[in-house]
Amino acid sequence: MKSLKSFALLGLAAVSSMGSITAQAADDLTVYSYRQAFLVEPILEQFTKDTGIKVNVVFAKDGIAERIAREGRLSPADVVLTSDFSRLMELVEKDLVVDVKSDTLSSNIPEQYRSPDNDWYALTMRVRNVYSSKERVGKLDLNYEDLASEQYKGKICTRSFKHPYNIALVASMIAHHGEAETKAWLEGVKANLARKPQGNDRAQVKAVKEGLCDVAIGNSYYFGKMLTDPKQKSWADAVYINFPNQKNRGSHINVSGMALAKFAPNKDNAIKLMEFLSSDVAQKSYAEVNMEYPVKADVAPSEMVASWGSFKADDLPIYKLAENHQAAVKLLDEVKFDL
Repeated sequence: MKSLKSFALLGLAAVSSMGSITAQAADDLTVYSYRQAFLVEPILEQFTKDTGIKVNVVFAKDGIAERIAREGRLSPADVVLTSDFSRLMELVEKDLVVDVKSDTLSSNIPEQYRSPDNDWYALTMRVRNVYSSKERVGKLDLNYEDLASEQYKGKICTRSFKHPYNIALVASMIAHHGEAETKAWLEGVKANLARKPQGNDRAQVKAVKEGLCDVAIGNSYYFGKMLTDPKQKSWADAVYINFPNQKNRGSHINVSGMALAKFAPNKDNAIKLMEFLSSDVAQKSYAEVNMEYPVKADVAPSEMVASWGSFKADDLPIYKLAENHQAAVKLLDEVKFDL
């Protein structure tokens, strides 16, 4: 099975062996994480230092939901950390998480960025930006809706619109405009593509630098990652990062997040960790290391991220993206966007 192979190839990168995870002490807890080790380990080490609670971690790129479902009531998973909103929804839809009622979490995480049922909480935010060529286009003041207009004919690069980042963007368009108008928008954007959707977000910025297109769609934190990568800095230096819809509803937001596993054997410690991850110290660490925006309103982004300028975020509750997910996929199939 794919999920088994994924974990096997990754070697179940854990802080301790699976045997010790299964037989952990009362002052331990286990995290299953889609987020990379370099990002979460420093934060978890600080949590252990502050509380004395040891955190065992299993890292994986795929298959965590399938693993928890397979393990059932014997699963050692206490907290699940996800890299995007679609992973959170997968856990919810498969009934693998439970609600957490916490005054600390409710205080630290705005209502817009948590489940109305308290079964997931966002940890960080990222913007779905539009990048523009410094040489050929300049800085843009645009809306996502403008990407379907004639002025961008043959000028747009994007990764697959079946990727969760773009599905979420389409879901937000449905929430604001309805299915019929969003379908027309998708047809217009498709007609304006410079090439067939391909690659990841960074590859789109590279394509702009190479002159294959003039504008590209991509997440905000990738801009920071390119700026700090000597091999990719020239890509980022060739573009402006633009925040769409600043004169109306604001830019589309997606999130990473966390949830309490349904059969968490160490529920009390798990909730302590979740509360810690929403704290100033953890939120600041996320902001500095991964160049994302903290969900806690009074925690500032990193100096680099702040240098890109302030922006207005779409105030659409994140759970509305889940409500429109299937409709978004249906429209993408109807317009055959990636073909």
